[in-house]
Amino acid sequence: MIEINDLNVGVADGAEMPVPPHVCVRAHTRALTGNPAISATQLGDDTSPTVLALDLGTTLGWALRLSGYPMSGTESFKLGRFEGGGMRYLRFVRWLDDLWRFAGPQIVYFEEVRRHKGVDAAHAYGGFLAQLTAWCERHAVPYQGVPVGTIKKFATGKGNANKEAMIEAAKRWGHEPADDNEADALALMHWAIAQEPKA
Repeated sequence: MIEINDLNVGVADGAEMPVPPHVCVRAHTRALTGNPAISATQLGDDTSPTVLALDLGTTLGWALRLSGYPMSGTESFKLGRFEGGGMRYLRFVRWLDDLWRFAGPQIVYFEEVRRHKGVDAAHAYGGFLAQLTAWCERHAVPYQGVPVGTIKKFATGKGNANKEAMIEAAKRWGHEPADDNEADALALMHWAIAQEPKA
């Protein structure tokens, strides 16, 4: 397991809070990047609810608004050589539990996928979705699925935008996503916050 001290970027220092390394290894905050890019959301309001956005899958993309600031990253749930098929879901629930202790998300949004390229991807998504919704029910956290086309259209203006376009959209908001999974989660987070009632 990677320790915070081993990271090239002082995430914990920048975020001014203890960050579990297995939860936020690739956390990004606007304060760290110093990027003045205009955002579709009002970030920096520490009274805002904690929002968790997830792009469910074996390589999971996540984005979190905590105390008004965004963090994001990816987490791999690929099976090890000697692991049974259910281990990825046990690790996913443990990751959610760690995130709960760290941030206590008040609402969870996930990318709602209706079509998959293959049977294995469909089965994996269904497993992650079942674990997520059960976890949310157990912790009394509201959750909502958002169609892929809705997220893509919000981020790029096109409901069928490709991976590169989603990454570019995230960069326009001032983020540096590692891949399209993280970019999708960031777009979902921005979509969710844009739906909140304006003061």
